[in-house]
Amino acid sequence: MLDDLRWDSELIRRYDLAGPRYTSYPTAVQFHSQVGAFELLHALRDSRKASRPLSLYVHIPFCANICYYCACNKVITKDRSRSQAYLQRLEREISLIAAHVDDRQVVEQLHFGGGTPTFLSHVELRQLMAHLRQHFTLLDDHSGDYGIEIDPREADWSTMGLLRELGFNRVSLGVQDLDPLVQRAINRLQSLEETRAIVEAARTLQFRSVNIDLIYGLPLQTPEGFARTVEQVIALQPDRLSVFNYAHLPERFMPQRRIDIAQLPGPEHKLEMLQRTVEQLTGAGYRYIGMDHFALPDDDLAIAQEEGTLQRNFQGYTTHGHCDLIGLGVSAISQIGDLYAQNTSDLTEYQTLLASDQLATKRGLRCTEDDQLRRTIISQLICHFRLDFAPVENEFSIHFREHFREQWPQLLTMATDGLIHLDPKGITVTPAGRLLVRSICMVFDAYLAAQNRQRFSRVI
Repeated sequence: MLDDLRWDSELIRRYDLAGPRYTSYPTAVQFHSQVGAFELLHALRDSRKASRPLSLYVHIPFCANICYYCACNKVITKDRSRSQAYLQRLEREISLIAAHVDDRQVVEQLHFGGGTPTFLSHVELRQLMAHLRQHFTLLDDHSGDYGIEIDPREADWSTMGLLRELGFNRVSLGVQDLDPLVQRAINRLQSLEETRAIVEAARTLQFRSVNIDLIYGLPLQTPEGFARTVEQVIALQPDRLSVFNYAHLPERFMPQRRIDIAQLPGPEHKLEMLQRTVEQLTGAGYRYIGMDHFALPDDDLAIAQEEGTLQRNFQGYTTHGHCDLIGLGVSAISQIGDLYAQNTSDLTEYQTLLASDQLATKRGLRCTEDDQLRRTIISQLICHFRLDFAPVENEFSIHFREHFREQWPQLLTMATDGLIHLDPKGITVTPAGRLLVRSICMVFDAYLAAQNRQRFSRVI
């Protein structure tokens, strides 16, 4: 797999730009307030008529402790009872949405995110899953992809047993770094033993997949120290790894203001961390899926990429991009057909609206034909590192080079620089360009020029 990914420091320095992660196109930055509950229900009706399968995302915003690096929508509290009012409103939202869904629309994918979903008590988790099963057609044979994000400090063997019993078969563990000095700097003390216990529980209980999240670029990290963390994580043999670049944006995310900027590693050290990580993971047999994701060759993501069926949505790389995605909970985003719809990010407003039986949809976007064209192009590049012009030209009735004549000089420059191969039939991302695929996708982003790049993380 080293042949499929090549480290080129000069290319990285030139193309390491700030830009979107493209979990959607157009990105959430383009969402506007003209999309509300009416548009969402109309899209659900179309989904129901077409009997499209479903993917559910459930947002649990609560955390017992604050992690200084975090950019998620969350509520920090030691008061476990605060979840009760939220769950009442969440269950009401589930009931209201499910009334517009057909029983034949099977939920192929389910994901609990946050926050910390295991902040909820065992009783609350049972109640929430029972409510979902009552209102949606969830699979009972473990053939679905039902995942949950876990903080190993908030879970134990009994928690893992409960999750397996409730139908979850995938877990994603937040680790970030195993160095105690780094952990203290980000206010997340978590031992290797705590993490190993959850991984071992997942294996014993026959969870299908374990993902571990790491972050490079955190305060007090060094290339040597992060390499030790990666080595220890490889020894745990997770099926997937996500290795994120820390984006320090304290003007947008208040907890990050507690991080001492003087302790952040410089650009050269960050590059070294990523280079070592790529070498360690590929050397251990992991495949580079794209962006910041790695997976073992027998993982569903790796297989889907080989078969040309891998897709990308708000949950990242997925094998269920054909499903309509329904987001439930505060700040959750739905993608139904060509409509994006997002709930309010304000917890009080969310609960107030649902208390009066109103959906909490506050903004969104309906894709134009041009949006759909560019979304198709970006998806092909970011998932498969290859774009064939002919299918796109046939689907959208365009001549590719003529339609993108303004972008063509940029593509020619990228081809000269060695990021891509460009020929009359299509674009192929080179092994040296794969780490920079976001920069290639930006060429086709019609909105990027008018946006403030400082709101985005850098590619590397």
